[in-house]
Amino acid sequence: MSQARVQDPNHNPLKSSFPSKPRRFFLLLARIPVIVCLIASICFVLYSAFSNHSRGNHIFLPRLKSESTPDREPTNISHILFSISGSAATWHDRTRYINLWWKPNRTRGFVWLDEEPREKNRASGTIANTIPYRVSDPSWTRFRYSSSRSAVRIARIIWDSFKLNLPNVRWFVMGDDDTVFFTDNLLSVLTRYDHNQMWYIGCNSESVEQNVMHAYDMAFGGGGFAVSYPLAEKLVNALDGCLERYYYFYGSDQRIWACISEIGVSLTPERGFHQLDIRGDPYGLLGAHPIAPLVTLHHIDYLNSLFPNRTQLDSLETLIHAYRIDPNRILQQSLCYDTKREWSISISWGYTIQIYPLFLSANNLAMPLQTFKTWRSWRDGPFVFNTRSVSPDPCDHPVVYFLDSVENVGPTGTRTTYTKYGPLLGKSCDKPGFVKAMEVKTIIVSSLKLDPKYWHKATQRQCCEIMDGGSITDGTMRIRVRKCRPKETMAL
Repeated sequence: MSQARVQDPNHNPLKSSFPSKPRRFFLLLARIPVIVCLIASICFVLYSAFSNHSRGNHIFLPRLKSESTPDREPTNISHILFSISGSAATWHDRTRYINLWWKPNRTRGFVWLDEEPREKNRASGTIANTIPYRVSDPSWTRFRYSSSRSAVRIARIIWDSFKLNLPNVRWFVMGDDDTVFFTDNLLSVLTRYDHNQMWYIGCNSESVEQNVMHAYDMAFGGGGFAVSYPLAEKLVNALDGCLERYYYFYGSDQRIWACISEIGVSLTPERGFHQLDIRGDPYGLLGAHPIAPLVTLHHIDYLNSLFPNRTQLDSLETLIHAYRIDPNRILQQSLCYDTKREWSISISWGYTIQIYPLFLSANNLAMPLQTFKTWRSWRDGPFVFNTRSVSPDPCDHPVVYFLDSVENVGPTGTRTTYTKYGPLLGKSCDKPGFVKAMEVKTIIVSSLKLDPKYWHKATQRQCCEIMDGGSITDGTMRIRVRKCRPKETMAL
């Protein structure tokens, strides 16, 4: 027998379904963020596709920073990445110049070659324990050119270097495999600039004809130039388009300059970068160096030896030995006068001293003797700086002395010794003042080491004075280089 179900009069049918309603409501709420994220992702993909299309085919590389090295840390040599252009054909010979300045485990960078070098003793990307090498990315070969194919590859070296994504790089420094860097002075220059800003630092050519042919406001690549990380980041993303547009330029540095101009950054000139677009004897230029730290020398193979009767390599080793004793003072010019003998004396520290047996004003002594010609035409000028012609009268020539030795004197001092070479062009003069100057066989110069912070202030040429009351003993003269006194000038 079946039993009929009797409904409880107190039963509310709505209560039985109430528990399921909240579950559905919260489930719907949980799905809403997923749906929103999905829609946002689709919009982002569509936007990126159209945005990349409008900007062209660029590669955007991430900037890497090490959390262990705060950006507030002062710039040091490890923050500089050297990006040196070279070729497999010349690499073995050019290492002799790079080895003068490259310091393993201290300097950082690569020389970029067009192909693997042929040396049998290469290992792990190095030759003779010098700067490591890399082979340029072959994608450079797709770009057209009008005159120099290698210029395309060299211009793209900054792209190759940036693509490595090495940490803690603040500056990319470009140069050739025959560029001699004075790295301590390079650091002195770069620490004056905020690496978080866009900087393009270098110098133009010494010869006007080269600047007219290429550009006055361009950093010439052989003399080296520096690009800060933020500028490099923009440059590498625009570079391929620039290489297409400026295919008709001759040099790699001109292509880089044109591309940086499109970014809106101009050259910040530093006079210590030396392209050395000159021929003949660089003596006059180096004997009257501008008041700026010596950063680079280039085209060494095309010039007379810096020191007489020595090979160019021996000459550079001598100069660099003095530089290592007092980096900031190397080639810095000081001027003084011997009023009793009517002599004018010019000291280019670590290199040469000139004694003129006549009075010359300071502005004349600071002007380079023109012992050199222009780069392309082998003419007497013009140059981007004033020069003094070498007089046909040998009595107007200086008696010349070259560095013989350099040593530390305590922790802060130096002593350099210079030995007589003779008249500038080897021609004698029988005037009493000249004969008297020729009796000086050796000059000893004492000085304090130049503080690196010297270059962070308004610069002033330092003074010098003849010691021992001006006496010359056994053919030796003593001179001291020092700061000019408050009211002291280099006037006659």
